[in-house]
Amino acid sequence: MRVLVVTAVPVERDAVTRAFGGAPEAVALPGGELHRRGAFDVLAGGAGPAAAAAATAFALASASAPYGLVVSAGIGGAFTPLTPLGSLVVASDLVAADLGADTPDGFLPVTALGFGRDRFTAPPALVREVAGAAGATAGPVLTVSTVTGTAERAADLLAAHPGALAEAMEGFGVAEAAARAGLPVMELRAVSNAVGPRDRDAWRIGDALAALTDAFGKTAPVLEGWNRHDDRHHS
Repeated sequence: MRVLVVTAVPVERDAVTRAFGGAPEAVALPGGELHRRGAFDVLAGGAGPAAAAAATAFALASASAPYGLVVSAGIGGAFTPLTPLGSLVVASDLVAADLGADTPDGFLPVTALGFGRDRFTAPPALVREVAGAAGATAGPVLTVSTVTGTAERAADLLAAHPGALAEAMEGFGVAEAAARAGLPVMELRAVSNAVGPRDRDAWRIGDALAALTDAFGKTAPVLEGWNRHDDRHHS
C-alpha cells in the first residue's frame, strides 16, 4: 500500500525519510518537493491547516498511482505529563480546535453553528498498532491556526477538549483533503515543547525530530501493511 506523509516544513520531511534509509527520489510538485522512498511519499506541504489541505489535495489529485493512507506528521506541543518532551503522540481524533465563532458566552465550534465539521477520527485499530509499535500515547490532537502562547489559552483548550494530548497546525487540514479523496487519515507527532507560555530555551526540536525518525522506522511495516478491511473488523 502506498502512503502519503505530509509534514509542514522540509526539516520534518527529512526526519521522516531518514527512517527509510538510502537516498529518496525527489519529485517536484507546485505545492512543494515530495520525497519518495519505497511505499512512502513524504511531502513538506507548508505550515497551517490551509497550506496543509491544499498541498495534500494537490498531491492526491496528481498521484500516478492511488494511495491507501494519508499521514500528517511532524513535531508539536504537548498538554500533559503523559507526553513529555521527546515522546510520541498518535491522534485518535484530529480536531479543529479554533474553527468556529467567538461569542459573549465563549467559543462555539463550527458544528454548533449548524454546518461543517470539527474533527476526524483515525482508524482505531491502526492507531493502536502504530502506538504500540512506536511506544506512543494515543489521544486527541488539536489543530490550531495560532500556536498557544499563554497558560490561560492552554487551559481554555483543555477545558473545551478534555483529554487532548497535543497541538499542532496541520492535522485537520490534511484530514479534510484526505476525506474528500475517500482516504483514511492519521496523525503522528513528536513532542518538542509544552503547550503554554513560549519558552524557546526549553524546546527540544532536535530530540523531537530524532524521535520522529525513530517512530517511522518502527511503524513503517505497520503503515505499509495496514488495510481498511482489517480495521473495520478489528476496531
